Amino acid sequence: MTGDVDLLVVGGGVNGVGVARDAAGRGLSVVLVEAQDLAGATSSASSKLVHGGLRYLEQYEFRLVRESLIEREVLLAAAPHVIWPLRFVLPHHDGLRPAWMLRAGLFLYDHLGPRRQLKAAEGLDLRHTPQGAPLQTAYRRGFAYSDCWVDDARLVALTARDAAERGADIRTRTRLASATKTGRVWTATLEGDRGGAIRARAIVNAAGPWVADVLRAAGSARANRTPRLVKGSHIVTRRLYEGEHAYTFQAADGRVVFAIPYEGRFTLIGTTDVPYSDDPRRVTISDDEIAYLCEVASGYFATPVTAADVVWTYAGVRPLYDDGESDASAVTRDYVFDLEGGGEAPVLLSIYGGKLTTFRKLAEHALRDLAKVMDVPGRPWTAGAPLPGGDIADGDFEAFVREMQTQRPGLPAPLVRRLARAYGTRMDAIAAEDSRDLGGGLTEAEVDYLVREEWARTADDVLWRRSKLGLHLDADAQARVRTYMGG
Repeated sequence: MTGDVDLLVVGGGVNGVGVARDAAGRGLSVVLVEAQDLAGATSSASSKLVHGGLRYLEQYEFRLVRESLIEREVLLAAAPHVIWPLRFVLPHHDGLRPAWMLRAGLFLYDHLGPRRQLKAAEGLDLRHTPQGAPLQTAYRRGFAYSDCWVDDARLVALTARDAAERGADIRTRTRLASATKTGRVWTATLEGDRGGAIRARAIVNAAGPWVADVLRAAGSARANRTPRLVKGSHIVTRRLYEGEHAYTFQAADGRVVFAIPYEGRFTLIGTTDVPYSDDPRRVTISDDEIAYLCEVASGYFATPVTAADVVWTYAGVRPLYDDGESDASAVTRDYVFDLEGGGEAPVLLSIYGGKLTTFRKLAEHALRDLAKVMDVPGRPWTAGAPLPGGDIADGDFEAFVREMQTQRPGLPAPLVRRLARAYGTRMDAIAAEDSRDLGGGLTEAEVDYLVREEWARTADDVLWRRSKLGLHLDADAQARVRTYMGG
C-alpha cells in the first residue's frame, strides 16, 4: 500500500514549503498542512537577510557558512525581485574585536564561497565617507562587505506557490491532530479548514517550534527531543540615516546587531538571542530587549535611539538543534535531521534548526535522506529554477522596473516598483488601473490575487506577511481592507 500521497509535510514555514516544492518537482504527491498562515511564525520574524553568517566564523561553523554563501548566490539568481544585494558597514570598535580579526574574517567570508554578483569587502575611512556621517566621531575606520536582503514571508509564499504549481496540495489553517501507523503508511487525522483523514507513506515534520508536538501526535518515542527555543526580537524605528547601506554593530556581550534600511521610511534593528520556554504563538518583545537594542544602536549612532523612536516591533522563536551550548547566541544555526522508519514501517523525518538562506539546500538534503528509505524519483533540480516572478531578464531588477514603469504610465512609479518587488514578472495579474484602491495603492485586485493565489485569508495575512503595508496604511485604510476581506 502506497497511501493517498507520498509525503505529508507538516509546517508552512520556509523549510516546509521548501521540501514540498522540491518533492513535488520530482514527481512525488505532496500535501502540506499549516495550522495557521504560511510564514505565520519564525519565518516572518527574521532579520530579513540571505547571508553567510559572518559571526558564525567565530564559532567555527565553516560548513554552514560555506553552504550559506553558495546558497546566497543561488537564491539571488532565483528571486531577484524579493532578494537583493545589501552593503553592510562594520565600524571598528577599539574595545572589542581587533581590526586584524575583522579583516581576516571578511577575507574568509569573501573566499569561502562564490561571489559572482556581490562586491568584495573593503576598508573604510569613516571620517571621510557618507557611511560614517550618522556615526559618532569615535568611529574613525571600518569595513564594508556584501550580503543580501530578503522579504522573508514573500519568499515563503512564492515557494509555496511554486510547490502548488508543481502539484503540491497546500492546506493552510489545517493542523495535524494525530497520525497512526497502518502497515507501511501513516493514517493522519487533519483538523481545520481542510480536515479529514489522509494516508501518507512519509511525514516530514517541519513544524519548527512545534516539532515535538508533531512527534507526540505521531506517537514517536523521540517526542522528548525538543528543539532549543531562542527568541529573537526586532524593533522598527523612524528612518535613522540616509543611504541604502546597513550597519553591523558589535555589542559588548559579543553579539552583533544589524541596523537595516526598511520599507523606505524606517530602520530595522535586531536581533536578540534570549532563551524561551513559553508558547511560541504568544512571543513578544520585552522592555529589556527594546532597551538592549536601543543601547547597542546608541553606542554607534551620533543621535541616540530611544524607545520613543520605536514604531513597531516583532519577535519570533528560532527552533534550534540543542547542541548543549549554554549561551543562546552560540547555539548552532545549522540544521539536523532525525529519520525514523523505513522498510516495513512508515517514515517520519523531523527537521531541527535551519535558516532562511539554507532552506533550498535543506530541502535537497531532506529528499536525499528520504531516498535512503523510500522511492524518490528524479534528481535535485531547484538550484537553477527561478521562483514565481523571478524570471527577470539577466536578473536586472532595475531595468525590469524601468520597463514596467514605461508600460504603465497610468500608475504611480513608486507603486509600480512595489508591485515589481513583490510579484516580479507576475505583476501583470495585479496591476489593474481600474481596480478600487483600498488605500496606499493596495487594490481590490491585489487582495483578490493574494486570496486566490497565495492563501491569504485575513487582513493580517495581507498587511503584515504578504506585504508590510500595515506599516504604511492608516487605521481607516486598514479597516477597509478588513471589511473587504469579510472582517
